[in-house]
Amino acid sequence: MDLEIFVGVDVSKETLDFVVLQEGLTKQFHMQVENNEGGIRSFYKRLNSEIKVSDENCLFCLEHTGIYCNPFLEFAESKDLIVWLEDAKKIKAYHGLEREKNDAIDAYRIAEYGYAKRHKIKRWEAPRAVISELKAMIKLRERLMTTKKRLTDPLREDEKLNKQWLKEHKKLVQPIIDKTEKQIKEIEAKINQLIKEDEHLKKLYGLVSSVKGVSLIVGVNTIVATNEFKKITDPKKMACHCGVAPFKKESGKSVRGKSKVSHQANKSMKTLYNLAARSAVGSKGEMRDFYLHKVAEGKNKMSVMNAVRNKIIHRIFACV
Repeated sequence: MDLEIFVGVDVSKETLDFVVLQEGLTKQFHMQVENNEGGIRSFYKRLNSEIKVSDENCLFCLEHTGIYCNPFLEFAESKDLIVWLEDAKKIKAYHGLEREKNDAIDAYRIAEYGYAKRHKIKRWEAPRAVISELKAMIKLRERLMTTKKRLTDPLREDEKLNKQWLKEHKKLVQPIIDKTEKQIKEIEAKINQLIKEDEHLKKLYGLVSSVKGVSLIVGVNTIVATNEFKKITDPKKMACHCGVAPFKKESGKSVRGKSKVSHQANKSMKTLYNLAARSAVGSKGEMRDFYLHKVAEGKNKMSVMNAVRNKIIHRIFACV
């Protein structure tokens, strides 16, 4: 790609700040608009009137801020724009110590990052509609599971510490728990239906779920997180994304720390792979034999479990 124009987009709930740079970091202009289709169109009209823009010479770089990015991403998809959706931590780490901060400065720094890292660009690709729907379903299920946990945990505590109130509490809370469990099952049924109705997704899920320990929720979350294995194609990168890849801590002769996983990871995916690993080692098979063998050698149980998580990720990618 012959990129000449670099647009940094600072995203907030109500507004978008655009800063336009040309190659050599020459600032052209800054513009703040409302975070909706009308505001984005007004910026794009000004951009085309002031600078000669084509689909191949302009990069739009923005931080991943969840649903607040959606209006711009929908517009970018309709125009086939080159978009780089980057992790905010990486942009912040690149600039180091920051003394001043506002929306315009943030947009400039994002554009500067896009220019500096232009040779490592990861072009954003819109997920298919069925993947977006699956993502919404698993997020809703996650919220319901959290609600259920908040209701059931106090009941377990009452059984041990406050038995005199247990009956009354259970009478009030149990109908809500039952209703929540019913809604969770309905969502899981909807997820299964979406998979069965899409041939490509059905085949992909069949490959993913063939790995021991991978349940419906683990499999679907993996497919969504990788955008059907187009966003993340390397199992090592997926292991890093999920926080199960160990990193060395060494420097010279004095620093010789143990290899540890990074806390900069998708914690919910890590939790899911932990459940998959527990399921795999809990039943007869190669994974259980590996776990028992390593523990018998004196390895730390959590380190071995992390190795099992890593194996599951690599096997999923190998199957796909």
